[in-house]
Amino acid sequence: MNGGSGMRPVPSLRSYLLTWAALLALLALTLGTVLLPLGRLNLAINLAISVTQAALAVMVFMQLRAEPVVVRLTAAAGFLFLSFMVILMLTDYLTR
Repeated sequence: MNGGSGMRPVPSLRSYLLTWAALLALLALTLGTVLLPLGRLNLAINLAISVTQAALAVMVFMQLRAEPVVVRLTAAAGFLFLSFMVILMLTDYLTR
């Protein structure tokens, strides 16, 4: 527990609306990349967009910005582990 009163700052409605607009813009960008003939680069672009969307959702909607450093490091370690698992899965799939 933190030594303070336990109250966290609640994000404002403006923050939620800006995040929602950014998520919609990233969704439109993802849909737009479907129309571009980029080959394998399309996968990398869409993965980068999805990581950005996940980061926005975690930081704003799960209020990770207001958490102590230890909680943020734990969340980052979880995402790092997940990325390792995806990379290992992709290397197995691509070598078959």
